[in-house]
Amino acid sequence: MEEKSTDTLEKIQRAALDEFSEKGFLGASLRQIVKRAGVTTGAFYGYFSSKEALFASIVEPHAAALMKGFMEAQLTFADLPETEQPEHMGDASGSYVEWMVDYICQHREAVKLLITGAEGTGYEHFIHNMVEIEVEYTLQYMDVLRRLGQPVPELNHSLCHIIASGMFNGIFEVVIHDMPREQAQRDVARLRAFYTAGWLKLMES
Repeated sequence: MEEKSTDTLEKIQRAALDEFSEKGFLGASLRQIVKRAGVTTGAFYGYFSSKEALFASIVEPHAAALMKGFMEAQLTFADLPETEQPEHMGDASGSYVEWMVDYICQHREAVKLLITGAEGTGYEHFIHNMVEIEVEYTLQYMDVLRRLGQPVPELNHSLCHIIASGMFNGIFEVVIHDMPREQAQRDVARLRAFYTAGWLKLMES
């Protein structure tokens, strides 16, 4: 019985992934998902309370994993003694970005759905939320540099948001354009080098 239930659940999620990927959350039809899965509407509601709950069951594990790794990288750097932060700047984020690209490439369909098909759900601002966290920690790091005596100019929140948004949206182009893993790692490494050079230029007095 358990095997049958698991099989039905997987059929529903597979059908939903295909439907959501083709039409996005808003355009997807619950009736069509049920039809694709070959189950009854009653059977569907035995597993999920709504179309949004079904969508969340597909993308939430990946949204959580990506955000968890992102926060760990931010906190690991922020917890360093302030005097050590400049020499380690970029280490934690570089490792995270490499891991993130690998993760994206391993879970392409679900991550692509998270990024491109989530309008109308609680996930539609996923990248924006990452960007806002990145901006917060970037501004904190600039304060650290000033306390260490470095003449870092004031950069407003909106400019930092624009820059971070360009970086994160650029990273997720990997999944939008279905890049092979090797190309994705190579291109994102160059993207990081580009943005790092830009940040260093902006932080010159």
